[in-house]
Amino acid sequence: MPLRIRSRVLAGLGGLSVALSLTTHSATAQNSNKPPVITSAPTLNFYGLPGLVDTPSAEPLPDGQLALGISHFGGQTRTTLSFQFSPRITASFRYIGIQDWNSDGFETYRDRSFDFRYLLLKERQYRPAVSIGLQDFAGTGIYAGEYIVATKNFIRPFRLPGRAKVTAGLGWGRLGSSGSIGSPLGADRPAFDPGGTGGELATDQWFRGPVSPFGGIEWQYNDRLGFKLEYSPDAYVAETSRGVFERDSRVNFGVEYQWTNAIRLGAYYLYGSEIGVNAQIQFNPKQPATPFTLAGPRPIIVRPSREANPQSYDTAWAASQSSPMIIRDVVEPELTEDGIRLESLHVTANRAEARVSSTRYANLAIVVGRTARALARQLPPSVEVFDIVLMNEGLAMSTTTIARRDLETLEFRPNAANALLASSEISDAPPRPADGAIDGTLAYPRFSYSLGPFLRPSYFDPDRPVRFDVGVAASAQYRFAPGWLVSGEVRHRLAGNIDSGRESNSVLPRVRTDALLYAQAADTTIENLFVSRQWKTGKNTYARLTAGYLEQFFGGVSAEFLWKPATSRLGIGVEANYVKQREFEQRFGFQDYEVATGHISAYYDIGKGYYGQVDVGRYLAGDVGATFTLERQFANGWRVGGFFTLTDVSSEEFGEGSFDKGINITIPTSWFIGQPSRQTVSTTIRPVQRDGGARLSVSGRLYEQIRSGHITDLNGDWGRVWE
Repeated sequence: MPLRIRSRVLAGLGGLSVALSLTTHSATAQNSNKPPVITSAPTLNFYGLPGLVDTPSAEPLPDGQLALGISHFGGQTRTTLSFQFSPRITASFRYIGIQDWNSDGFETYRDRSFDFRYLLLKERQYRPAVSIGLQDFAGTGIYAGEYIVATKNFIRPFRLPGRAKVTAGLGWGRLGSSGSIGSPLGADRPAFDPGGTGGELATDQWFRGPVSPFGGIEWQYNDRLGFKLEYSPDAYVAETSRGVFERDSRVNFGVEYQWTNAIRLGAYYLYGSEIGVNAQIQFNPKQPATPFTLAGPRPIIVRPSREANPQSYDTAWAASQSSPMIIRDVVEPELTEDGIRLESLHVTANRAEARVSSTRYANLAIVVGRTARALARQLPPSVEVFDIVLMNEGLAMSTTTIARRDLETLEFRPNAANALLASSEISDAPPRPADGAIDGTLAYPRFSYSLGPFLRPSYFDPDRPVRFDVGVAASAQYRFAPGWLVSGEVRHRLAGNIDSGRESNSVLPRVRTDALLYAQAADTTIENLFVSRQWKTGKNTYARLTAGYLEQFFGGVSAEFLWKPATSRLGIGVEANYVKQREFEQRFGFQDYEVATGHISAYYDIGKGYYGQVDVGRYLAGDVGATFTLERQFANGWRVGGFFTLTDVSSEEFGEGSFDKGINITIPTSWFIGQPSRQTVSTTIRPVQRDGGARLSVSGRLYEQIRSGHITDLNGDWGRVWE
């Protein structure tokens, strides 16, 4: 079937658009009384990457930067989200529309593409930055091109005000389609084909065919105003041959205006015939939209010395049966006021174990620090060692052992956080509290509910790129004992247009592509309704069992087992599911399709905030294969990553896109509101949703629940232990 749309815009436009608007608002507010100052981020080209007008430059974005570029000229609109995944790696996802295509059955041709670039050399005093890049490197390749490019910055060039940067490079594919100087790596390059399924790596094209020089200069006159001039060898063969626009020149130029620190606007004259516009929005997850504020902790009460007051260290209190409850009743209110729930407390004459969970803090080092303070303020002086067990939904994630004397002596010393970490120990937590421990009064049972709006987006329909449903959702959760959860959500759609999309043409079991039929069947639906039991089976092993209506399309039983020591980078999990497809109305009935599915998963903490995951097993359509995921996590909770799945389904059977792939984004609510919160906004964006490689969506997978309480995340957060 002809490909209507190819690769796909990266971040969840729902959650991401909120992030962008808040970032822009914050930047504007902070600079309302003075002109905005240009940041160190390079400007973007029409492909949403660091560059001139229509050609790339060699500079990377600042590490961790997210950049959204929206450009239009000659009937072409490009929307690109780029992410500086590491100091040297830039990844981009683009969605385009070309009007008046007038051939191949397209009125407006829509396509999706991915870019990848790598910084080979950083700029030095006498050396330019040098990068190598792949543009639209998979699939139909309408924008496919490869390049090697160098860029050098100059301050006050020729005694002119401001600064300038000069760029020069060699390009293949689109960037080698005119003005060629030869084909040094081979002349055979397959032509652009708009009719295939797309999605596969076009390795037979990379750095093949004619190569052409490109380049130009960018002059930043002052903090706001900049100018660009470039030579672009892109002949726009596909567009000009279809009458999209006329190309009369290889020279482009433009003027850009830095409106705020986050937003830059530009106007351009391109290819001797067209006027173009470009909007650039850049922000960094490391820099919150709203500055983070946190009420200070209570002071630690320092014990009198044993020599000066030996009677205060008497341990007779420990023999009283009422002592644990008395201590709990003074410790628990302090923790509750701090947004920390006391799950259980066990106290002896010299040692205390407090099992705690947080209703407020995603940064668990803060939970450790404030729990230790509360214990130091309230426990008798003879208690010298605190074991703080971090809990999440009944799972004991880790134990942090802190000597009380270290709390009393290190708080105001230089580099106090590192000193406390060096003297403390993080280890695996016992599955259950010690004998004699008493429960917190607010631990169980617990009932919670929520009522509010929902938005369900759907992207990249060739007839309408963005569709969505909106309505009201009511959810409730009941936790009647540690690890037990009864949960459900009901939705009522008030408006939307997902139900007017295209019907599936899938040749596989329609485990995902019948979303249209689900949207058409009913306005009031049961999104999920299940009971779950999870527990720690051993020192470093965990288990989960979930049964009910697990997700929008499937119900059944899901079981999981995970091995993950608190101090290990590696985790291994096994999941097995037996599920049946739900009726289209999403009430209590089922259809005939049922499947056994499951995976063996390996999780690895690569270090410096990077995480890898490999899942091998059977998917919902019965296909067998593996999913590969790479993710970056920031200290404030932002997570950005990508994945792809390869199974025994051929690209022809899979259909448009050839194989499943996409991008995951998780944004912490605290980044918006500036207050501590455990809530997040998450989305998964796929270039196209097909049935191959589709995995069951089940709440409460174990690794995601316990990761934040293990040694790497705790160490990364430890700088805030005294807050």
